[in-house]
Amino acid sequence: MSTNTETRLRDTAGIAKKLTVKKNTLEIWRLQGKGPKFIKIGRLVRYDEADVDAWLEANTRKSTTSAPQA
Repeated sequence: MSTNTETRLRDTAGIAKKLTVKKNTLEIWRLQGKGPKFIKIGRLVRYDEADVDAWLEANTRKSTTSAPQA
């Protein structure tokens, strides 16, 4: 794996901190099919920071009544 890939992959704790949610919230979102895309490596779960940023962008709204921006 290249150094570039290693630096962009984060574990659940790191992404939970970035999103200011509990690790348990990310675990629930994974079970429900919500939240950012994740990568399974055996029993390990990793998140690509680019996928997390894209998920945040896709869920950005201008008002409480607007649909997510495409």
